[in-house]
Amino acid sequence: MGNRVAREDFEWVYTDQPHASRRQEILAKYPEIKSLMKPDSNLIWIVILMVLSQLIAFYLVKDLDWKWVIFWAYAFGSCINHSMTLAIHEVSHNSAFGHCKPMWNRWFGVFANLPIGVPYSVSFKRYHMDHHRYLGSDGIDVDIPTDFEGWFFCTTFRKFIWVILQPLFYAFRPLFINPKPISYLEIINTVIQITFDVVIYCVFGVKSLVYMLSASLLGLGLHPISGHFIAEHYMFLKGHETYSYYGPLNLLTFNVGYHNEHHDFPNIPGKNLPLVRKIAAEYYDNLPHYNSWIKVLYDFVMDDTISPYSRMKRHQKGKVFLE
Repeated sequence: MGNRVAREDFEWVYTDQPHASRRQEILAKYPEIKSLMKPDSNLIWIVILMVLSQLIAFYLVKDLDWKWVIFWAYAFGSCINHSMTLAIHEVSHNSAFGHCKPMWNRWFGVFANLPIGVPYSVSFKRYHMDHHRYLGSDGIDVDIPTDFEGWFFCTTFRKFIWVILQPLFYAFRPLFINPKPISYLEIINTVIQITFDVVIYCVFGVKSLVYMLSASLLGLGLHPISGHFIAEHYMFLKGHETYSYYGPLNLLTFNVGYHNEHHDFPNIPGKNLPLVRKIAAEYYDNLPHYNSWIKVLYDFVMDDTISPYSRMKRHQKGKVFLE
C-alpha cells in the first residue's frame, strides 16, 4: 500500500500570490505584451472541428464490440474530450469572441461542452474566475483538495486511485468547499447537454453514449494530459506555487502548460503565451518547470513526500467578489 507521506497539512502561506506583482513588472518593462491581449479566432474553428470529429466517432463506434468502444474511448476520444475541456478553459477567459461579447463566449462554451457528455462549461467559468482572483484561498479556490483528500489519499496506492478519480473530485469538490446558487445559465447548460445526450442515444445507440462518457472519464483521469492538473500548482519544490510545462502536449491543450504565463496574463489566449515567455524570458526561464506530464504523474504517485496536501493555501484578506 505504500508508506504514509510526511506532509499532514497544507502549506499555509501569508503572502499574496506572485502573479499580480510580476505582471506589473513585466508590463512596465515590456508594454508591447498588451498587444497579445486579443481574441483568438482560430479557437472557434478548432472547437467546431473537434465537435464534428466526435460526432463522426459516435457514428463509427456504434456497431463495434464493447472492448473496441472502450479502446477508442481511451485512445482517441479521451484526447479530444480532455482537449475540449481546455478549449472551454480558453472560452471562459473570453478568448473566442473577446471581452466585448461575453455572452457569445458563454453560448460557444455550451456548444463546446456537447461531446463531453456532462454539463460543465458554465459552472467551470464561475469557479475558474475565483481560482485566478483568489489562488489558493481557503474556502474559495476549489482547485485546492479537501482536507479529506489530503488525509485519506496519503499512500502510493491511494494516490494512484485519486489520480484515476480526479474528474469526480473536480466535479463534486465545489459542493463542499464553495457551493454557489445555481444560475439560469447553468440550468440551460444542463438542459441542452441532457437533450444532446438523449439525441446521441436515440440516433447512434448506447455504445456511442458510453463512448462519449467514457472518453471524458478516462481522459480526465489516468491519462498523460491529466498531468497538468498536478503540474500546475502542486508544490514539488517548497516555495513555488505555480509551474509551467514546456513539452509537446501543449499542442493538444491550447498551451495550458504555460501556466505561470497564463496566471500572469489570463487575458492573453493560449496561442500567444509562448510569445509572452519569449518577450519576457528573464522572468520565466529560471523558474522551475516541467517537460513531461507523465513524469509528473509518476512522481506524484511514487514520491512519499507529495500528496494532495502539497498545495499552498492562504487566508483571503479584504473583500471577496465571487462569480
